[in-house]
Amino acid sequence: MKTVANTLLQLNDITKEFPGVLALSKVQLDIREGEVLALVGENGAGKSTLIKILTGALDGWSGEILWKGKPLDVHHPWEAQQAGISTIYQELTLCPALSVAENVFLGREPRRANGLIDWAKMNRMTRETLARLKVDVPPTAQVASLTVANQQLIEIARALTMNAQLIIMDEPTSSLSEHEVATLMGIIKDLRAEGVSILYISHKFEEIFEVSDRISVLRDGEYIGTMDTKDAELDEVLSMMVGRTVNIRFQKRTNEIGEVVFSVNNLTAAGVFENISFDLRQGEILGISGLVGAGRTEMARAIFGIDRVDSGEMTVYGSPCRIPRSPKEALKLGIGFLPEDRKDQGLVLMMSIQSNVTMPSLAKNKQNFTIKFKQEEKLVDGYVEKLSIKTPSIEQLAQNLSGGNQQKVVIAKWLASQSKILIFDEPTRGIDVGAKAEIYELMNELVAQGYSIIMISSELPEVMGMSDRVMIMHEGKVAGIFSKDEITPESVMGYATGMSS
Repeated sequence: MKTVANTLLQLNDITKEFPGVLALSKVQLDIREGEVLALVGENGAGKSTLIKILTGALDGWSGEILWKGKPLDVHHPWEAQQAGISTIYQELTLCPALSVAENVFLGREPRRANGLIDWAKMNRMTRETLARLKVDVPPTAQVASLTVANQQLIEIARALTMNAQLIIMDEPTSSLSEHEVATLMGIIKDLRAEGVSILYISHKFEEIFEVSDRISVLRDGEYIGTMDTKDAELDEVLSMMVGRTVNIRFQKRTNEIGEVVFSVNNLTAAGVFENISFDLRQGEILGISGLVGAGRTEMARAIFGIDRVDSGEMTVYGSPCRIPRSPKEALKLGIGFLPEDRKDQGLVLMMSIQSNVTMPSLAKNKQNFTIKFKQEEKLVDGYVEKLSIKTPSIEQLAQNLSGGNQQKVVIAKWLASQSKILIFDEPTRGIDVGAKAEIYELMNELVAQGYSIIMISSELPEVMGMSDRVMIMHEGKVAGIFSKDEITPESVMGYATGMSS
């Protein structure tokens, strides 16, 4: 790869092989001083492996890393930090019980001549760094008391106190609201203006096109190419990512929406949500929008019997019933739930695809206390084919699947249980663009077959593109329910922020 004069980091022929898997093959990449380089690719493209090599968390690779034109050989995260490379992972690495200042200088605390920590100096330096990021948080505040957005900014502050010249951001906005995303975008632009380089990894193209200077693409462990963002077209980037044309535009459905199959009335959990009332029709996708903390997920968990409510009424297929007190009761009513955290709540990662899919329907696949494994295999094979789950075998462990395929396994689980009312909480969070298109297509197929879907999403284009109606929540209450033709991005955000009524 040709070296540009202001190149900060250059990767030449980076190759990493795991037993039976070539994770990276002669990858080329360069990052320039004071630029934001977006790194994109489907899940499994090699992005995470590349980050681990850059940060010294993974050894046993071949190739060359040049830092400011000189060879850099990192075998430990501390060596990467010493060079000027810091990483902010999707899963934050802070110590919640410690203060902001303690987290910012953890392991690097300024000390007095007697060896004791200089608390005044540490708090002052933390305050100065936070001011640089326009963060109004006391250095003595406990990290556990902060919002996710502010915790992310504490991670950035820690990187800056290490004099990081390159900050790697891995899916930094996955848990942020629209307002918090806008704040982070502004901070990234400020850092770039100060000469800090950012390697920005995300599946959210609206952010990539807003904040990046160039876009580099990986596919199947190989470097595909780099383009200037100002000259890039979304369709071109997607084609480079997946090796085929991908249509993530939302298709208009022609299925007929039927009668009401599910409704709740005045659903209340004190201090969480209040007087939630809505209905869901057969063949409909009801989108639920709102800012982080609006009570959307909590409401979904209550409907599925995970969390208790104080009051409310529920009707399923025209019959009044009590609010489920457990997922088992919800399952008997024909309700399935795809949680926002599929790894912790939707799957047992150390179990096979077959075991995960059949878990809620074991009673249907046994006779005289004996599981009918052949019947199970036939059932699961059918869903693997129907949902296009990419796996060599239904015995594959769930942890070894990509995010999109894990999501499909959770969906298959509820379809196998014969649930016809499905709650999808953030169905495309953390999955690549190709898998997103497949999930959208699958949702359209399901409602065409008579299923009904409640879809909670923080992505406004997704809510507007996929929903037949949209319910907007604000501070635990329903701010409004609108048809697809009535909503605009401005109106959704107006109701979600409480500015409209």
